[in-house]
Amino acid sequence: MHVHSTASDGTFTPTALVEYAEQLGLYAFVLSDHDTVSGLPEAMQAAVGKEVRVIPGIELSASYHGADIHILGININYENPAFLAKLTDFQKSRQLRNEKMMQKFADIGLPVSEDAKNRYFKDSSVTRAHFARYLLEIGIVATKDEAFDKYLRKGCPCYVPREMITPFDALEFIRLAGGHAVLAHPMFYNHLNHEELDSLVAALKDAGLRGIETIYSTNTPAEESFTRALAKKYDLKITGGSDFHGSNKPDIDLMVGRGNLRIPRELLEDLITLP
Repeated sequence: MHVHSTASDGTFTPTALVEYAEQLGLYAFVLSDHDTVSGLPEAMQAAVGKEVRVIPGIELSASYHGADIHILGININYENPAFLAKLTDFQKSRQLRNEKMMQKFADIGLPVSEDAKNRYFKDSSVTRAHFARYLLEIGIVATKDEAFDKYLRKGCPCYVPREMITPFDALEFIRLAGGHAVLAHPMFYNHLNHEELDSLVAALKDAGLRGIETIYSTNTPAEESFTRALAKKYDLKITGGSDFHGSNKPDIDLMVGRGNLRIPRELLEDLITLP
């Protein structure tokens, strides 16, 4: 219920994702690219005649207390005009950020070539992972982690903050698209202690949150138990996802995460059948 394609920072095309999911015998997956629905038409078409179901989704990037919060929109109407208008405005801020980052690379003597712009920064929702992959390919860094540590993290020479929406704005986007909003990977938000995360979930529930991502590739048993307790406390549906990105996260595979991920199909059905 949380998968990325080349439409954002995954390395499988939408068609390849469908083919791989079919090969694995996966019942369904949610294509939830970062801040874009551009991969959904291809994925939906590729799934015609296949056993695997593609559920249209999105992962929206938001800011809360000065750090990222991600909200998944699941089973969205990705052609809704009001939703698309808001999404287009939001995407413009990402494009402006990328242009500023390219200029920062040029300022330190690492200009992004025209070829790279066409290969890495065109026809997708560009994230810092694209820049990391570019630096790795041209030999500036030995690993993608090194690219982030030297150039792309907050405080590094090529980092540019984004103009962000709030998590509550993200809920409104998803409401317009007729989807179900889910708090993605809540244990990633290290800037929030458990009490603060609890308060955020309470506020989001009041604003229309429907689920919380509980079964997740990197969760420890204790983290999963904590998020299950949050879901129960606030009457939220439990969801699960690998957060598959292909070779950008080579230790995480589709369907099984790091090897032992198991997400019952009932979790998907319980969510998408909500009124």
